[in-house]
Amino acid sequence: MDLFDELRNTRLEKLKKMESMGVNPYGCRFDRTHKAADILSLDLSEGEEKPRVSAAGRIMSLRRMGGAGFAHLQDDSGRIQIYSRKDQVDEKTFDIFKLLDLGDIIGVEGTVFTTRTGEITISIESLTVLAKSLRPLPIVKEKIQDDEKIIYDQFADKESRYRKRYVDLLVNPDVMEVFRKRSKIVSSMRRYLEGKGYLEVETPILQPLYGGAFARPFTTHHHRLDMTLYLRIADELYLKRLIVGGFEGVYEISKDFRNEGMDRDHNPEFTMMELYVAFEDYHFMMNLVEDMLASICRDVHGDLRIPYGNSHIDFTPPWKRLSYFEAIKKHTGMDLSGDDLNTLKKAAAEKGIQKEKMFTEGAILDAIFSQCVEPHLLQPTFIMDYPVEISPLARKHRNLSGVVERFEGYIMGREICNAFSELNDPLDQRERFENQAKLRDRGDEEAMVIDEDYLGAMEYGMPPMGGLGIGIDRLVMLLTDSASIRDVILFPQMRPEIDSSASEKH
Repeated sequence: MDLFDELRNTRLEKLKKMESMGVNPYGCRFDRTHKAADILSLDLSEGEEKPRVSAAGRIMSLRRMGGAGFAHLQDDSGRIQIYSRKDQVDEKTFDIFKLLDLGDIIGVEGTVFTTRTGEITISIESLTVLAKSLRPLPIVKEKIQDDEKIIYDQFADKESRYRKRYVDLLVNPDVMEVFRKRSKIVSSMRRYLEGKGYLEVETPILQPLYGGAFARPFTTHHHRLDMTLYLRIADELYLKRLIVGGFEGVYEISKDFRNEGMDRDHNPEFTMMELYVAFEDYHFMMNLVEDMLASICRDVHGDLRIPYGNSHIDFTPPWKRLSYFEAIKKHTGMDLSGDDLNTLKKAAAEKGIQKEKMFTEGAILDAIFSQCVEPHLLQPTFIMDYPVEISPLARKHRNLSGVVERFEGYIMGREICNAFSELNDPLDQRERFENQAKLRDRGDEEAMVIDEDYLGAMEYGMPPMGGLGIGIDRLVMLLTDSASIRDVILFPQMRPEIDSSASEKH
């Protein structure tokens, strides 16, 4: 029997002892008067009557000394120390206290006092077991050394933390704070958009056709209808149908799904905000992005200059603006505007870029831009006026040939938003869809499919509009100084474990 099994069996024995004492180790509702943070803020002035409180939480530290014992209870507001003394409680209550383990969830009632060391503490008068923990927690320990906090025995293995996020949240308070900030970021974005008068809507996740992005979809089957359905890769085409229907500003914050690889910037299930505003264009959307992200930064950080790694990000408007080909020339020394396929292939080879499926001008330009330009876009920057070949849903530029009215926002080398002056010419749109179909026939699985219903909606008359998509996960990464997308998704997709039985014991 290994150590884990021994510890679990010991806890099971304690559970049986509790039951033999008439104690239900998995209790029901518990009335709390205070959370930990509330108790720590109480006025404990001398001469005042000691406050009476009831609190509940998980035991995160525990030490017993014969006829007395201390523990720390943790709830979602923080930790509070509790104290049990044999001559101050009935025999059964103290016997229960002796059977407690780290990780147990309990409720206590008692008075609040300050110990000789100055720590605010609850002196237990009654105790209720709410959930007996059968698995030992990887408790994180801290100590102060040379005026610095040292953390040891840390639950730090990334794979284990992502797979068992519930344990990660319990023992790593900084992780919980990341997800509090994530919620605040999304709420701030929603308030901003609502304040502009835009309507939040919901569009289908299961779709008969997928579109709105270059991606391979997840496929499923509806048995009753006997038809193939796809998990959406983007919200775009449904939201634009609503603009045809007469709404003038709609947005959705939703999950999208793309059947692609996984790395620090990509998870197959991710969150997007998409916004479409009638009678506007990409210049309007650039100004909106600057203003909205500045507003979110003030809400979350109270400042527009925020720390990131060993540097900082300054969200102060206006952001730097560069055209797509201007950015390539700046970082490669090559003017690639208007070049043909063979010339672009040679340019890519000069930069050591050799990737599969680079059989179009757009694909080669995209590969060069990704490798040679993106890593240099550290402070907030808008890259504008993309080649038409890689922008099948954007309006052709009103003044320049070969490009469209599109921008992407980059921060710290990551794309965080994508926006167009939307294409509203149904004949032009059909031609671009047909060109995408030819790419699919040549083996490009991420090329778009022809959506006849969407084309039909356009033929009723689609007003000019600006469209915007923001990657929520990547935005949260930037605003919480997180290195990987898995750090900001509560339950990221993971590869199967090689030895799942062994990992179950951690």
